[in-house]
Amino acid sequence: MTPVRGRHTAIWTLILTSAALFIVTLDNLVVSTALPTIRRDLHASIQQLEWTVNAYTLTFAVLLLTGAALGDRFGRRRLFVIGILVFTTGSVGAALAPSIDWLIAARAFQGVGGAIIAPLTLTILSASVPAERRGAALGIWGAVGGIAVGLGPVVGGAVVQSISWQWIFWLNVPIGLVLAPLAARRLNESHGPNSALDLPGVALASTGLLGIVYGIIRGSQVGWSTPEVVGALGAGAVLMVGFVAWELRAPTPMLPMRFFSNRTFTAANIASMLMFFGMFGAIFLLTQFLQTVQGYSPMSAGLRVLPWTAMPLVVAPIAGALSDRIGGRVLMAAGIGMQAIALALLAAVASPTVPYSDLVGPFIVAGIGMGLFFAPVANVVLGSVRPQEEGQASGANNAIRELGGVLGVSVLATIFAQYGSYASPASYVDGLVPAVYLGAVIAGVGAIAALFVARRPRAAAPATLDTRERVTATASKAA
Repeated sequence: MTPVRGRHTAIWTLILTSAALFIVTLDNLVVSTALPTIRRDLHASIQQLEWTVNAYTLTFAVLLLTGAALGDRFGRRRLFVIGILVFTTGSVGAALAPSIDWLIAARAFQGVGGAIIAPLTLTILSASVPAERRGAALGIWGAVGGIAVGLGPVVGGAVVQSISWQWIFWLNVPIGLVLAPLAARRLNESHGPNSALDLPGVALASTGLLGIVYGIIRGSQVGWSTPEVVGALGAGAVLMVGFVAWELRAPTPMLPMRFFSNRTFTAANIASMLMFFGMFGAIFLLTQFLQTVQGYSPMSAGLRVLPWTAMPLVVAPIAGALSDRIGGRVLMAAGIGMQAIALALLAAVASPTVPYSDLVGPFIVAGIGMGLFFAPVANVVLGSVRPQEEGQASGANNAIRELGGVLGVSVLATIFAQYGSYASPASYVDGLVPAVYLGAVIAGVGAIAALFVARRPRAAAPATLDTRERVTATASKAA
């Protein structure tokens, strides 16, 4: 079905896709200010706290491409509604969790729903908005995602302090129950060009990423040279090599490797991954720093992070509109560069007694950087592929950046555990400082990667089809 692009439909599409993106993104960080309380209530270790965050982001990252592919085959609106219902069910499970293991499992189930929702918000919105207004629409979409990032720590802190940590998940339930029927009624149905599912690709990517993340998390706990860790990392690497090899020869790959022959697509995705690495890893540790070391309540800690996480609300719409005129390269490089500078400043001033006034400046710089980066990157990625490939490109970008978040939390928490602990405020800072410095370095590399984005990326022409696809297309026309 060809989507209707009337103004009324476009407005409803923007509202519903942005609202769905909001709850999915909110749950990336809503747990952050609740971690100290969850650690005490459920007697969780630092590794279990990592999994509380990573169980969501890992399933989210691994299955994003699958979510996009399912939408292409069975209908994007249909899968969008299913994703909302799965996410809502996972939220109920997390709210009812009697143990840390239960909570981790429920978070993973939430991630499955989020993986279906997130890439479809971008694909559905893109199909409903004229090309000349796409940057502005994506700017609003990006701003809503930025609001969710900003409100995550605040909402989590307010709910934990006022009611209990379980209610950070109960809040998703009424939103999901309203969104699902509205989406079924108001959104246009659309399908992608591919009807086949790349199940071997899904299996290889899922198990490969799981092995790598499991090895990183366990390495700090049992030792990097143990057979368990070496085996997990080695198996994960082998499986990821197998994934690339399979995608190169698969008749209908879930991630066409030829996308990466486009310099802009590759550079934008590398920058996204490194941006999320530094950002999520640092926020995971800094929100705990404000409570564990400086003694702020969950609500106070969330409010104090707001200059960082809420700044995209103001900056992202402007950056999205500017990207239509000047392209995304300068905006992306400046944004991730500011993130790197801010993280380095935070690491430099961190101490058990650092006044909050010394943190506000770096928080604002980091927030402006987030806003400059988020909106243009979506426009850049979609502009580097053909319109019928936007679902796959969206899924790939979301998967890669969420993988960056998973690795950021895992690696920076590992550095923290290597040099510090929760034993005392001084010990916490001993681990925090080298971890956040590493996040700054990684973000700095991402700024360099963003400079390789083309000034005005153009969609790939049909001539970029590889031989296998040309044969398939010719056969389809003949049929």
